[in-house]
Amino acid sequence: MAEAENVRAEPSAQTRVFGEPVLTLENIELGFGGVKAIDNVSFEVRKGEVLAIIGPNGAGKSSMLNCINGFYKPQSGSITFKGRKLPAMDPHFAAANGVARTFQNIALFRGMSTLDNLMTGRVLKMNRGFLWQALYWGPAQREEIEHRAYVEKVIDFLEIQAIRRTPVGRLPYGLQKRVELGRALAMEPDILLLDEPMAGMNVEEKQDMSRFVLEVNEEFGTTIVLIEHDMGVVMDISDRVVVLDYGRKIADGTPDEVRANQHVIDAYLGVAHD
Repeated sequence: MAEAENVRAEPSAQTRVFGEPVLTLENIELGFGGVKAIDNVSFEVRKGEVLAIIGPNGAGKSSMLNCINGFYKPQSGSITFKGRKLPAMDPHFAAANGVARTFQNIALFRGMSTLDNLMTGRVLKMNRGFLWQALYWGPAQREEIEHRAYVEKVIDFLEIQAIRRTPVGRLPYGLQKRVELGRALAMEPDILLLDEPMAGMNVEEKQDMSRFVLEVNEEFGTTIVLIEHDMGVVMDISDRVVVLDYGRKIADGTPDEVRANQHVIDAYLGVAHD
């Protein structure tokens, strides 16, 4: 596993105390045809932690994230979210109740500006009807001004003031990933799901993104679940790590515990033991 520079300050490396589980997945099973993407996986996500889901390609990581926010419906198992037990999550319910998501492949409106892309993250929080919005008068105008003010705070937080009016299709890859994070933050999430937020980035871009992920967690108290292939980053910024291999959970613990787990080492090195 690759080493990385420390992103967390030393005090943050100490054991942190978290709240009750905000999300619990029990015996989740998901298959496509004859292939099991997730095989009887259970784990919990505690309020305020940074949880990483790792594993080799095809381990079921993105499928698990898709179950959490309702894109996929498990064939069996249950999801308990904020004390409510569900057979499966619904995407609209998840978004309306504080689950935001970024994607492995950037999913932005390329012809729209950074500001307008972030404003799409406020849609579910807009209460005025279509007629008011079309007229852009009175309550609807005041509401949009309030939402725009919040988006401007996100822009300042992510240090992207200089590109607020730039169409995102013109931005370099690393900045597009930061804009996508901004759109998710504009939803004011309780749980932020990040699917390979640092994929394709250079070292400097990864350091910036790692810093923003930690600041979102520490300053806003946002619970974060992320998939990431850079093991140096994972071990540096995560409080806990869940490891999947061929759809099964093979480890769940602190970064140090997972780093020393022989099953995890074997999964990444492709070593078979009798």
